[in-house]
Amino acid sequence: MPDFATRNFVPFNRQDVAAIALREWRLFGTPVADEDPHDRPDPSSPALKPERLPGLWQRVGEYWWIGQDLYETESHWTGRTDGDGRLFSANIDGHYAWSAAFISYVMRVAGANERFTYSPNHATYINAAASRQNPNLTAQDPAAYAPQIGDLLCVGRGRSRSITYRMLPTSYAFPAHCGIVVSVGQNAPPFGREISIVGGNIDDSVALTHVPVDAYGRVSTPDGTSYDTRYPWCAILAPQYDATEEPNSGQ
Repeated sequence: MPDFATRNFVPFNRQDVAAIALREWRLFGTPVADEDPHDRPDPSSPALKPERLPGLWQRVGEYWWIGQDLYETESHWTGRTDGDGRLFSANIDGHYAWSAAFISYVMRVAGANERFTYSPNHATYINAAASRQNPNLTAQDPAAYAPQIGDLLCVGRGRSRSITYRMLPTSYAFPAHCGIVVSVGQNAPPFGREISIVGGNIDDSVALTHVPVDAYGRVSTPDGTSYDTRYPWCAILAPQYDATEEPNSGQ
């Protein structure tokens, strides 16, 4: 873990979390992933997946190395090699999914220290927040809370898409995805009013996604129905920050 993050040369704040996430997004070429995930085409060549390209597979390795605790087997992975440095096939990269490693990396480098529950699985910190296991990370109801810059917007994946806020915490680790909120209060197409989140391992890259919100900045209706037809958001995770001022950023 870098010394500047360990000793918190600056307070743990929303601005840094958003800035670090956006820096990684720019490193991957600023892709925007607003299509329905079911409509996205498979890459023409698995070998050309961003996570396997020179410079980027090593960066994914840094997400694993810095974002995970050293005892985790995953801390030795990269975007194309396993814990023993062996190249794995691009066809099985789902076994090495790094979206939670990306979130953990950003939080670690930003100086979250014990305020975040680092894990290779999103469900670990979703459940830790929902159960108050980590008092510095709270789970908020998307139907009643407007996400702020630096919060995490989370959704279940696959058969776990049906998981709702009221079902948390779960007694098991479920497949999920979370993105870091990097801008709020935007008025722009295609949704009219929206926020932006940055997540890892989206189309094998770090990508930005626009999420529709209502006039109050919420992603769900009062009855819990997501305004986003692509993602039934189940929770918003709010870390305890030292500073609350939000940057004037927008993507």
